[in-house]
Amino acid sequence: MSVGATGERSTAELDAVIGQTLRENELVHEHPAPGTWLVELPGTKKLMTACGLVVGEHVLRVEAFVCRQPDENREQLWTYLLQHNARMYGVSYSIDGSGDVYLTGRLPHAAVTPGELDRILGSVLSYADDHFNTMLEIGFGTSIRREWDWRVKRGESLRNLEAFAAFADPARRAEGDPPDRT
Repeated sequence: MSVGATGERSTAELDAVIGQTLRENELVHEHPAPGTWLVELPGTKKLMTACGLVVGEHVLRVEAFVCRQPDENREQLWTYLLQHNARMYGVSYSIDGSGDVYLTGRLPHAAVTPGELDRILGSVLSYADDHFNTMLEIGFGTSIRREWDWRVKRGESLRNLEAFAAFADPARRAEGDPPDRT
C-alpha cells in the first residue's frame, strides 16, 4: 500500500481493499466503474439497505438510502434523527432536497482498511435497520394505520405489518401501548 504524504491512495489501491473486504464479508455488491461500489446490506426490519461507496480525490464517500420523505410529522422525525446523530459512529442521518432520508459519511483514504470498512458498513446496517420501524411510525403512521384497517376489513394478511401492530391495531391502541422509540 502506498500512501502519499497527504494520505491519498490511488483508486485502484482503494478498490482492491474495498473489493476484498466485501468478498470476505460475503456481501452482494456491484463494481460498475473504478472507485464506485454498490453494496447490499441485509437487515431484519429494513430487509435490505443499498449502500454506495465512491472513491473521491481525498475521501471515500459512504451513502445509503434509508427511507423516502415522510408523509407527516417531518419535524418530529428530523428531531429523532438529529438526536441519534450525536451518538453515531462514522455516518450520520441526512436528507436530500426532496426530504428523503440517507445515512452519509466520509473516510479519508488512509482510513480505508478492511477493519474500518467493516465498522462503517456495520454502522450503516445497524442505524438503517434498528431505527427503521420507528422512522416509519413517525413519518408514515397514518398510512400504516389506514393500511392495517383496510387489510382487516378485506381479510388480507397482516404479516408484513406485524412490526407495527402495537400502534396500528385498534385493539392495542385502545390499551394504550406506547410505541417503542429507542
